[in-house]
Amino acid sequence: MATATGQVNAKRKPVFVKVEDLKPGTSGHTLIVKVVEMTPVKTSARPNRSRALLSRPVPPARIAECVVGDETGTIIFTARNEQVDLMTKGATVILRNAKIVMFKRTTMRLAVDKWGRIEVTEPAKFAVKEDNNLSLVEYELVTVPDQGMN
Repeated sequence: MATATGQVNAKRKPVFVKVEDLKPGTSGHTLIVKVVEMTPVKTSARPNRSRALLSRPVPPARIAECVVGDETGTIIFTARNEQVDLMTKGATVILRNAKIVMFKRTTMRLAVDKWGRIEVTEPAKFAVKEDNNLSLVEYELVTVPDQGMN
């Protein structure tokens, strides 16, 4: 990639993180995980006013809740639309630029939005640690009073 000054920037090597290291409100994670479970979520078509002007109907979004994990633990990954096709049970995937989304404001879910990518890769050699599901840990939203100037 060339900059305005003509210098070429080297691509940074991704820093892979483990599932157990994920924290609420964080993003930019790159992980290698195995898909343990994939459950399609029933979706209903919601009318969209801007799309109502189009002549063709808009298909409902496809969503699946997937339990993914590595040798340190598991977490629920929410797959959307074409991501659902990649998240087959037993597949090993690389999640790039993944983020933590708080579900119902108390539990962590992993997601990859339009700024991230999912790649199917060679089967991983690790065994998934299924007894450490980070999506089962409940967090409490705490507001910290502004300390201000004394």
